[in-house]
Amino acid sequence: MSGPPSKMPDLVKALLRPESYPHRPERVEMVQTQMSFLFLTGKYVYKVKKPVNLGYLDYTTLERRHHFCLQEVALNRRLSPDVYLGVVNVVRGESGFHVEGEGEVVEYAVKMLQLPGERMMDGLLLRGAVSLEMVSRVAEKMARFHQQAESGPRISAFGGLDIITQNNAENFEQTRPYIGRSISQEMFLRLRSWTERFIREKSSLFERRVQEGRIRDCHGDLHSAHVCFTDSIVIYDCIEFNDRFRYGDVASEIAFLAMDMDHKGQPGLGKHWVESYTECSRDSGLPELIDFYKCYRAHVRGKVESFKLDDSHMSQKEKDASLARSRRYFELACQYAGLGPVLIIMTGLVGTGKSTVAEALGRRLGLVVVSSDVVRKELAGVLPKERHFEPFGEGIYSTDFSERTYGALFREGEKVLGRGESVILDASFKKAAERQKAVEIARKKGAEFLVVECRLPDERLLKERLEARSRAGSVSDGRWELLDEQKRDFDMISGLPELSHIVVETSQPVEQVVDRILSKLGIETNPS
Repeated sequence: MSGPPSKMPDLVKALLRPESYPHRPERVEMVQTQMSFLFLTGKYVYKVKKPVNLGYLDYTTLERRHHFCLQEVALNRRLSPDVYLGVVNVVRGESGFHVEGEGEVVEYAVKMLQLPGERMMDGLLLRGAVSLEMVSRVAEKMARFHQQAESGPRISAFGGLDIITQNNAENFEQTRPYIGRSISQEMFLRLRSWTERFIREKSSLFERRVQEGRIRDCHGDLHSAHVCFTDSIVIYDCIEFNDRFRYGDVASEIAFLAMDMDHKGQPGLGKHWVESYTECSRDSGLPELIDFYKCYRAHVRGKVESFKLDDSHMSQKEKDASLARSRRYFELACQYAGLGPVLIIMTGLVGTGKSTVAEALGRRLGLVVVSSDVVRKELAGVLPKERHFEPFGEGIYSTDFSERTYGALFREGEKVLGRGESVILDASFKKAAERQKAVEIARKKGAEFLVVECRLPDERLLKERLEARSRAGSVSDGRWELLDEQKRDFDMISGLPELSHIVVETSQPVEQVVDRILSKLGIETNPS
């Protein structure tokens, strides 16, 4: 019979009392994850699964939780035979809830020896207390484990392209609700495009891994919080709830811990880990897949941290910490995919649709758009739609004032890039020096750079647009009478690498224009 979720807080409250345990610990501490409550009693840890259905796992009935408790013990004894002691009943008797007592069984718990927290690898990494020799020992243990781990046709199927594609598609689908919270639309789309392209282009590599027997019944969740250096090396808390997440390429397992070392500021140890495992396992094909799987694993961690944002048992402080971690993981995923932030500048003559395209692109990717028209009027202390029909090159459109405007535009762009985000600078960028300054900022911030040049050869349509804009009221003061003078003052766009420059014809529907720009950025435009 299912344990109602509404009863869980009462159970949790009871299991925080020392008298609920047969060995009467001095104190009990609780740690929770998205899927479990862990009660630390000093000598033992009792792990109670939450009655949740997260899509990729289903603990909603008591029977299922019991089954997966048994699975957890059996699977983890492969790497930690002395740590996993068994599955115990949680009962409700006359005096309340108890572990291993008499009464109605209302829950089950995995009983483990409590490992020394100060010897956990994650904390040791942060303190700089993990040596190359320690990493080598973990590599040796994992190479032996993988060599002995179950394989065969049923498990090998999980390394096939269908499952890899399914895993990645599911990963992105489960991340989608967090767009705008822990991951930007742009980052989501670019990661998805890179991942899909890698799988497509490296299909023969994935097939070769299956043929070589590299698909095994692995640990599935190998990161530094699950490694403890005691008298021996204890590797625990494998995935028991979904075979598909545990069956996989050993390269994915190795990439996970390597990514975790990078995340904790120890990339040198991560490199040594991969090299040591490769040598111990004689797996010469592994390095070619490491960045792909590091990207995948970083994305999964970002997603899992995002799930906590919707967990009613989490405090706001815990959710804020999870949000920061999830954003960092998504940024790390982009680094492995070679996807840094992008500085996009719009350029073109008056009326060619720069702002319309910039706004549509910004909406599609969730990017900040910084408009020179808005910045200019803010500097002048006037309202955005207050008209200033100055003669060409005079007033707030003088050379000096324009330099001030571009200076402010660049400062705002640098600020956004400094946060690791992409940005669109919407201005005419008619002078080569202004475009070169943008190039230098992108280089300084380690960002990709793209010039979007808007053209509208049909002058009749251009005139109609400018007249309509003037009647409707706009932040821009551009008008038909300035076109010829602007043409003469516009420096020809030249000397840019082909990958950094795209010309778009804005008589087309704006969504088609945006699709072309996304394609230039390497973002596939299949429905999102």
